[in-house]
Amino acid sequence: MIKSELVARIAAENLHLYERDCEAVVNAILGRIADALAAGERVEIRGFAAFSIKGMRARQGRNPRTGESVAVAEKKAVHFKPGKEIQQRLNTETPDLLPE
Repeated sequence: MIKSELVARIAAENLHLYERDCEAVVNAILGRIADALAAGERVEIRGFAAFSIKGMRARQGRNPRTGESVAVAEKKAVHFKPGKEIQQRLNTETPDLLPE
């Protein structure tokens, strides 16, 4: 699912809201999550997931095309840890519980 599909589904489920209002809400939520992560904060949405930043140390990598050794700089990556409810939904015996 991409962001525009998410906005469309929210608008379809909430007929009293305009699609542009749903898009503004989705953008505000995702923007706040991104801002918090950029500030080094951990974001936890109970029942869904937790997002945090993990540091990746500098290392020696390899160019797959030439095989040449290259230095890969230190960087940060987002770590996603699914919540208990998500884990249970993914690991149920009945696949009809998963959204399409």
